[in-house]
Amino acid sequence: MKNIIFISPNFPTNYWQFCRELKNNGMNVLGIGDQPYNELGQDLKDSLNEYYKVTSLENEDEVYRAVAFLTFKHGRIDWLESNNEYWLERDARLRTDFNIRSGFQTSDMPRVKYKSRMKEYYQKAGIPVARYHMVDNLENCLAFAGKVGYPVVAKPDNGVGASDTWKIENDDQMKNFLDRRMDGVEYIMEEFVHAEVNSYDAIIDSKGEPVFETGNITPFSIMDIVNNNDNSIYYILKNLPEDTRRAGRATVKSFGVRSRFVHFEFFRLIKDQEGLGKKGDVVALEVNMRPCGGFTPDMINYAHCTNVYKMWADMIAFDKTDLTCEDHQYCAFCGLRDEKNYVLSKADILEKYGNHIKMEARNPDVLAPAMGNQFYIGIFKTRRELNTFYRDLLKCKKERR
Repeated sequence: MKNIIFISPNFPTNYWQFCRELKNNGMNVLGIGDQPYNELGQDLKDSLNEYYKVTSLENEDEVYRAVAFLTFKHGRIDWLESNNEYWLERDARLRTDFNIRSGFQTSDMPRVKYKSRMKEYYQKAGIPVARYHMVDNLENCLAFAGKVGYPVVAKPDNGVGASDTWKIENDDQMKNFLDRRMDGVEYIMEEFVHAEVNSYDAIIDSKGEPVFETGNITPFSIMDIVNNNDNSIYYILKNLPEDTRRAGRATVKSFGVRSRFVHFEFFRLIKDQEGLGKKGDVVALEVNMRPCGGFTPDMINYAHCTNVYKMWADMIAFDKTDLTCEDHQYCAFCGLRDEKNYVLSKADILEKYGNHIKMEARNPDVLAPAMGNQFYIGIFKTRRELNTFYRDLLKCKKERR
């Protein structure tokens, strides 16, 4: 029986399903988290062979001692995983320290966590990348903006999601950014790419081959959603475009991905852009060596009538899966803001789209900036139905003057 440690099995709230499928595959599933055991859901309790509570997952020493204890009690650890971007570097340190060879090590982190290093590997895969400048002083940043033109985008070179991302449109905003950026954080500045975000989401086996592939589209920038408090929408594609598939597979090879669930992001140009390509071309954005966030794994299941939690666990246990995808639909996510005055109420939405809605709930506060406060997930056979769903849910009442 293989021993696998799963870090933070209780959050995100849907991740207990990874543990369930691991246990169903005969794995000895050992959880480490900071929530008291008696507060865990029964489904998660049933999915774990043992749970070790720490005071805080932020406490490196506590988590290290938890892994040491579980190793002493159960023997050699075969896998350690969180499937979470936030813990990616710490997962790698623990694997390195405890000689767990089945995942990324500390030495692998620069190319998978630093946006500047990612570009090198995207280029090796033959995929164009946006021009960039490592933020230093006002003179050089202004020179870069003069070269590529405003707007430019600045963000931490090692950051999660769209946190602390700046869209800079003139010299005054450049000065403001440099004055207000976080101390001790290295920033990368890039030319603005006129595009929508297309992803390649896949489960990769130990030989670097895909066990499963799909993708999603985000019509609006996550940066704008967070910074402007906009609605959050994205959808799982009915069928993955061949150019995205090729780009995704080439990226897997370039980065040396093995035995992982991945979420690679690409730009698809919405107009010709000098130095990058023609309208419709695929351009590199960034790699994420974990599943797409939130309830995206569930959305993938709804779109393709499958179970990616089991596929991932099958890859861990058997390096393959027998699961197939029997049906293909669009699966839409729509995250709404509490402060907006929408035409349709929750009751209206459920009455009109009840046959399509697969999930509706409140987002945790930590996810609300990027994902909205109240969300709806629905499945649709055609793009026209998908677009109508978004149009109806996002329509706001006109304010009286």
